[in-house]
Amino acid sequence: MAKSTTSIAITEEKILNKIYYIRGHKVMLDQDLAELYQVPTKRLNEQMKRNIGRFPDDFMFQLTEEEFENLRSQFATSSWGGRRVAPYAFTEHGVLMLSSVLNSERAINVNIQIMRIYTKMREMLMTNQEILLKLEQLERQTSQNTEDIQVVFAHLKQLLTPPEQTNRQRIGFKRQNEKE
Repeated sequence: MAKSTTSIAITEEKILNKIYYIRGHKVMLDQDLAELYQVPTKRLNEQMKRNIGRFPDDFMFQLTEEEFENLRSQFATSSWGGRRVAPYAFTEHGVLMLSSVLNSERAINVNIQIMRIYTKMREMLMTNQEILLKLEQLERQTSQNTEDIQVVFAHLKQLLTPPEQTNRQRIGFKRQNEKE
């Protein structure tokens, strides 16, 4: 008998609001993932610790006290519930690995949504990089054109300024009352 596949509707905005930029990585916190997977944070962390070999440092890390305090200060209300231990942060690969550790249909479906959002974010970054490269090319062309325009203006100024008067002898017919 085939399993019934139910779609889990979590808005992109809800997932995007749970992605943070910490230590140069886009990460999701254990508490937020547990909420999305509808499991207690304690269970999520237990499963991660039982399978710690699947979570190298570039997949998951624990926040320092300073990072944890900075995160807490960003939230005006204490939605942390008095948490005493700093949360774990999971990178994109760590989130993907969690779906194999939390072997539930909901975890798999939520992970699919999360991976799609990470992919969209990556595509947006690539598009932005292409735009930045084109802007840099335009800037280089503009600076080269600016130099060329300055040279043209310098030559125009030379042509527009009358030549200095020198005491040269006039050539040609001289009137009687003119001096040389």
